[in-house]
Amino acid sequence: MPSRFLVPLIAAAVLAACSSEDAARQSAAADAQDVFWASLQSLCGQAFAGTLVESVPPDSSFDGEELVMHVRECEEDVVRVPFHLGDDRSRTWVISRTPAGLRLKHDHRHEDGTEDSITQYGGDTTGSGSAERQEFSADAHTAALVPAAASNVWTLEIRPGKMFAYDLRREGSERRFRVEFDLSQPLPTPPPPWGS
Repeated sequence: MPSRFLVPLIAAAVLAACSSEDAARQSAAADAQDVFWASLQSLCGQAFAGTLVESVPPDSSFDGEELVMHVRECEEDVVRVPFHLGDDRSRTWVISRTPAGLRLKHDHRHEDGTEDSITQYGGDTTGSGSAERQEFSADAHTAALVPAAASNVWTLEIRPGKMFAYDLRREGSERRFRVEFDLSQPLPTPPPPWGS
C-alpha cells in the first residue's frame, strides 16, 4: 500500500482508540455515580444518628446536640436529606442528578418555612468519584453568596450498611467539618424539616 494512504489510516486508528478510551472513561464515571446514586436511594425513608468527628475551627453549636439525617424524599433525579441539629430543623441537603454528574445544594429555612439569606449554596461533581465517594466543588452561586466558600469542596460518602459521611474542606485553609452517621442502626422517623 502506498505510504500516502498509510498516514490517514494510522491517524484514523489513533482517533478511534482515543474516542474509545474517552467513552470508556465516561462510562466508568457514569457507572460509579450510578452505584453511588443507587446506594443513596436505598436509604430512602430511613433516619440515622450522627457524630461530629471533625470541626476546624470548633463549632460550639454542635455541643451536646443530637445529630440526625433523614433520607426523606426520593425522586428519580432528586433526593432530599434533612439534617437535624437538636431541635433545629433548618437544614436540608439536596442531591440531584444532572447531565454532567451529581449536584449537592444546601436548602436552609427559617422555622416559618421562608428561605434563609444564605441558602442554595453547594456545587457539582467535577470527576467520576467512586461508588462510595463523591466530591462537589463550590459553584459560582456559592462564590457570589459566600466569597470565602468559593474554594469549598463537599464530600458525601456511603459505605452501605455501615456509614454515611458529610464532609467539608476549604482548599487553602484549615477549615474542616465532618459528620458520620451510623447506617447499621436506623432511627424512628424524625419530624419534618422546616418549610416542608
